[in-house]
Amino acid sequence: MSLEYPQDLRYLDSHEYARLDGEIATIGITEFAVEQLGDIVFLDLLEIGDAVTKGDTFGTIESVKAVETLNSPISGTVIERNEGLIESPEQVADDPYGEGWFLKLRVNDPGEVFEDSLTADEYSALVEGV
Repeated sequence: MSLEYPQDLRYLDSHEYARLDGEIATIGITEFAVEQLGDIVFLDLLEIGDAVTKGDTFGTIESVKAVETLNSPISGTVIERNEGLIESPEQVADDPYGEGWFLKLRVNDPGEVFEDSLTADEYSALVEGV
C-alpha cells in the first residue's frame, strides 16, 4: 500500500501535520505515523481554550507498541478537539487526514506554519528515504 501525502498540508519531521484554513489550523498525525504506531489504544489531547506554542506538546498517543508525545506544528488556542477520537482512538487509522484529525487551533500567526515545516514532497522523501 502506498502512503498518502496530501499537498495542502505542512508536515513536521515528528509526523504531525497542519492544514491551514485562514486563521484555523487542523492538526493530526500522518498516515506514516499511524502505520509505525500500530494499533492505537489511547489518545490524550489539550482541552478547548488551552494555548499551545509551536513545538510544544499538545497531547500523547499510545499504541500497543509505544507512547509518543504529539508536537504542535503551529502556535494557537484550541477551539475544537475530536472527542469521538478520544473515545475511539483506533479510528485515527481509518482516515488520518480527514475524520482522524486531533485538534483545531485558532492560530496566532498563519505564516508560522511554513517555518521549519516540510512540504508533502519533502516529507515523503524523508519517511521513504528517497
